Amino acid sequence: MGTDPMEVATKQAVKQKFPQSVAFMEKTRNSSLAFLSGHSIVLYRVGLAFFLVAGLSSCGNLASSGLSGTGLKFGANVTPIREIQAQKKNQATVYIQGTVENQAPLIKQWAYQINDTTGKIWVITNQKSLPEGSQVVFKGKVRYRSIPLAGKEQGEIYLEEE
Repeated sequence: MGTDPMEVATKQAVKQKFPQSVAFMEKTRNSSLAFLSGHSIVLYRVGLAFFLVAGLSSCGNLASSGLSGTGLKFGANVTPIREIQAQKKNQATVYIQGTVENQAPLIKQWAYQINDTTGKIWVITNQKSLPEGSQVVFKGKVRYRSIPLAGKEQGEIYLEEE
C-alpha cells in the first residue's frame, strides 16, 4: 500500500499532534466493521442502499402520492364549512381549515372569519393577532346565536375554539 514518504510523514505528524483522536478513530473503525467479519460487504451495501431509498421516498408528500390504499386519508377530520352551515342545531366538535379573511378584537378574545372555499365562518378564540391571509386549523364547538330582527331570524353559526 502507501509507502510514499510524504504520506507516512503526514500520518506520523497527525498521530503525534492528535494521539487521542487518532486512537479513538482507529478503535471505532475496527469495532464498527467487526460485525461484518465472515459476511459479505455486498450484503451490507445492498441493505444500506435499501434503507437509503426507503428513507428518501418517505420524505415525499404522502397526500399527493395517492397513498390511501388502506382507506387512510390525510385531513379526513377537517369539516368543510358548507357542511357546518347546514347544521344550525348541531353543537358537535369539528375541525376546520382555511384562510383568515377578517379579524375583530373582543373583550378577552378574538374573532376571525375563516374561508375554506366552501364557505365562511367566524371563529372565537384566545389566539391573538393571526395575520389576514394566513392558513389556520381550528378545533371547536359549533354554536348558533339567534338574532331576531323585525320578525326575521338573522342569527349566525360560529365556532368556539376548544
